[in-house]
Amino acid sequence: MARRWLPRVCAAVFVAGIAGLIVASVNGNNAGVVLTIGLVIVLAAVALISTGAVLPKGRIDAFDEAAAEQLEEQVAALVAAGAPEDQVRALVRDAMRVGRR
Repeated sequence: MARRWLPRVCAAVFVAGIAGLIVASVNGNNAGVVLTIGLVIVLAAVALISTGAVLPKGRIDAFDEAAAEQLEEQVAALVAAGAPEDQVRALVRDAMRVGRR
């Protein structure tokens, strides 16, 4: 849930913060106001970075040892039947790449 709304809120804080910095500098350059707006922008950036680092991007595929062994046996059978090993392994690599998409 936070993955959806937090970037939007942080983007709004960034835009409002830049506008606030411009307005504060035009209206007398009050150091306290500028510092407060800057700290709010920094907190939004830290929240965005922390959320991106903590929340998972997607599921990590578990390595299945039995499936890998079966695949290797199939490759060995094709090579034993006369297929070139480098072409068989390239085919398996391409099939895995297509399957991940």
